[in-house]
Amino acid sequence: MNRQVQFQQLLSKPETIWDIIVIGGGATGLGIALDGATRGFKTLLLEQSDFSKGTSSRSTKLVHGGVRYMAQGDLLLVMEALHERGLMLKNAPHLTSNQEFVVPVYNLFDVIKYTVGLKFYDLLAGRLSLGKSHFLNRENTLARLPQLKPEGLKGGVVYHDGQFDDSRMTVALAHACVNSGGTVLNYIKVTGILKNANGKIAGVEARDIVSGDEINIKAKLVINATGVFADAISKMDNPNAKHSLKPSQGVHIVLDKSFLPGNLAIMIPKTDDGRVLFAIPWYNKVVFGTTDTPVDAISLEPVALEKEINFILHTAEKYLVKAPRREDILSVFAGLRPLAANPDNPHSTKEVSRRHKITLSPSGLLTIVGGKWTTYRRMAEETIDKAISAGILKKTKCLTSNHPLSSVASNSLNRLHIYGDHSSEIETMIHENPALGIPIDPRLPYSRAEIIWICRNEMPVNIEDILARRTRTLFLNARASSEMASEVASLMAKELGYDMKWQKTQIESYNQLVKNYI
Repeated sequence: MNRQVQFQQLLSKPETIWDIIVIGGGATGLGIALDGATRGFKTLLLEQSDFSKGTSSRSTKLVHGGVRYMAQGDLLLVMEALHERGLMLKNAPHLTSNQEFVVPVYNLFDVIKYTVGLKFYDLLAGRLSLGKSHFLNRENTLARLPQLKPEGLKGGVVYHDGQFDDSRMTVALAHACVNSGGTVLNYIKVTGILKNANGKIAGVEARDIVSGDEINIKAKLVINATGVFADAISKMDNPNAKHSLKPSQGVHIVLDKSFLPGNLAIMIPKTDDGRVLFAIPWYNKVVFGTTDTPVDAISLEPVALEKEINFILHTAEKYLVKAPRREDILSVFAGLRPLAANPDNPHSTKEVSRRHKITLSPSGLLTIVGGKWTTYRRMAEETIDKAISAGILKKTKCLTSNHPLSSVASNSLNRLHIYGDHSSEIETMIHENPALGIPIDPRLPYSRAEIIWICRNEMPVNIEDILARRTRTLFLNARASSEMASEVASLMAKELGYDMKWQKTQIESYNQLVKNYI
């Protein structure tokens, strides 16, 4: 993918009428763009910042059915999510894996409840099950998870779910969309909606953040897939549009692997605020989360509240022998959930379903809100099908349920598998110049070869794109990430033709950002 080439193609054909313009480059938007492109529609995706800059890079890193939603009685949502979980692991084997979880139980009632409940979870997964759940007695639980406090422990219930790299997944979707004939562009901000003489949507007004160029783009269909920013786009269409979201902030902390050695994850089924809390091995670190805090302010860069961090530390302390402290945190990240909700309903966010909602405005703006990462593909399919049923697009069959994003499976012996079918290109670079394979920082695995390849193939515009999302350094170790910034800026400047002033500005800006993650 080359941003300059794609943008020039867009500018050179101003008379083009696209079948679909998707606004929003997170999981939902990129899923829709891939669905549209694979069905043969002329598809363009526009993202105001970087792909997955918002919610989609800040998840709990799970591909799951949602044990909590089963407890709420939403079995249809769980069944749909478990089916999509299976498809996601099949279609993106380089970025997903089967993760084994243990639910620690402390009384006989919980032993029965979670053993039976998770057996039912297995049943709902059907032929796409990742493994059978089972009960472990106290001795076996502590043997496999010696980090658990033994006081009062009756045992543990083992079950399986999926794990993935969320931001790398959006990059894979972008690659797949382009390979299927679509066009995806980051740092293009939609500033207005175009309408014809009948008041029907006919395209968008947009501005390239990089060059400042203004451009009008015509389309048969405009899809609003902007997550927590969906209401702002809806108001461009209709200033009187009602709010459709009840956003909630979730926070995660990242700790050293010593806090949870081995490959097992822990699921705490009920915390003090009624949510579940996960401790998950991820890229040789451990992710703890998440919180649930209703918020009113919407931001591209949400900041964790101290009370949220303390809540996670306090909950971890209740269950782990080695209790994490504030100074043990390698990174803390906050994300906003775009929960679809009735604004007149005063329920707390943890009681709001993760179901998505698709609406078509009188002028023809198709908006999707809500949902979760695991069901992104189904959400995309239903969105395009909605446009077809409305007569905006011609009837075509969805092809994404069996559309591999890579032929490369996850392989712990070769970390470069996260680049999918392109991993061999990076290996060739290292073979030709072994110095490029040395990690930039000894605390993290990322090499100069990867940075160079990313610059050439994955459309980064600034060093944050590389350090936060193409690689995951900001999320894995914020301080180490800051110390890598200078080297990454230098490599990026050389590849993309930037000067020393650009490098200095980038480093200063990035180090300011890092403060939110420490």
